Amino acid sequence: MASTLAFFLDVLIFIVLAWAAWRAVARSIPVAVIPIIIGLVLAATGVLPAGWGVPSKLGDQLGFVGVLLLAFTAGLETRQSAHLPTTAEAAPLPRTQALRFMASAGMALLLPFALGTLAAHYYFTGLPGWDAPRGGAWMGSMAIGLCLAVSALPVLIGIVRELGPLHRPLTQLALRIAVIDDAVLWIGLALLLLAAEGGSLLAGASVLHLLALGVVILLATAGTLAQRLHAPPPAWLVWVSLPVFLVTGAWASSQLGLHALLGAYFGGAMVPPAWGRRLPVERLGQFALIGLAPLFFGHSGLKIDGSVLGWASLQASFALLVLAVVAKLAAVLACPPASHLSRRDALAVGALLQCKGLMEIVAATILRDKGLLSEHAFAALVTLAVLSTLLTGPFFRALVKRRASQTQSGSQPA
Repeated sequence: MASTLAFFLDVLIFIVLAWAAWRAVARSIPVAVIPIIIGLVLAATGVLPAGWGVPSKLGDQLGFVGVLLLAFTAGLETRQSAHLPTTAEAAPLPRTQALRFMASAGMALLLPFALGTLAAHYYFTGLPGWDAPRGGAWMGSMAIGLCLAVSALPVLIGIVRELGPLHRPLTQLALRIAVIDDAVLWIGLALLLLAAEGGSLLAGASVLHLLALGVVILLATAGTLAQRLHAPPPAWLVWVSLPVFLVTGAWASSQLGLHALLGAYFGGAMVPPAWGRRLPVERLGQFALIGLAPLFFGHSGLKIDGSVLGWASLQASFALLVLAVVAKLAAVLACPPASHLSRRDALAVGALLQCKGLMEIVAATILRDKGLLSEHAFAALVTLAVLSTLLTGPFFRALVKRRASQTQSGSQPA
């Protein structure tokens, strides 16, 4: 009975209350941010009695299922774009423009990663409590740099839809870059975890590890072969295959010493794009985002040691925010994704790309669980994700509004 009551309190706080608060602010901020804020406030104040049993065990399990589904839909989104806002500018790019675009996407990822890694190594990891429990100083620094390089695709899609069609050429560019950077982020995360394991993964290889690796290869092969089929499969087969890709990918990555969320993402990315276009990807993502994942994100905030959420942590979060925003803006200014963009247009694209959203929290959670982030660093990065996501919409609107006003004043006769 006590566990059931704890679960209902869990749902009431992190799903019902978060949804009500989101509606109360007229949906002006992303819904996913609110349970994180609630969790952070409860952790910092300590007002939630321990006897209530929150976070509940069932809430933990359902929240993890929700974030697995969220990672899976993020993988689906990297392979097909039927669910994305489209425009005439979304046609395939000529070779020279495509090369410029890829260079811009690479710069938008590498510059924040490099600056974040160096800043973490030479400053942040020297702060009290910031040393990574495992992996050494450089591994911990690269973990922070990776989190600063994130561009959150799922949340960015929602923000772009809220912005409407008026600025669709700019938002479409940002989405295209985010799709690439999101995929590279997950690959980089997997490589960082493998590097942190060192030779222990190979030394401890067993039949189960080989089976997991074989399952991944089989899953990728099945997805590739299914894509080559001329006749589309029946809808029921597509739906039945989804849990197979999700569960198998998550299990395999767990057995390989990585994180189940990595396998869920790559499982979604292995689903043939033609199959994904027949799925309500947006609805699946919304269900996970509103109905299940708030438990995970609320618990992530709540489980942070309240003693680390002081003024020093907030200062570090603001410093990381400035570094991440400046790095993204500098990247798109140095290498714009399209030659016709003005400086202000490039800044507007950078304003969207600096959105950290849920993907940074997911990445930081994986890195914290694997010992590559300390509790202090994790708390600062979660706060950074909240601040960055809240900044995205207003920052973009301010840039394009000022550009529009300058255009209007310039077009008036003297």
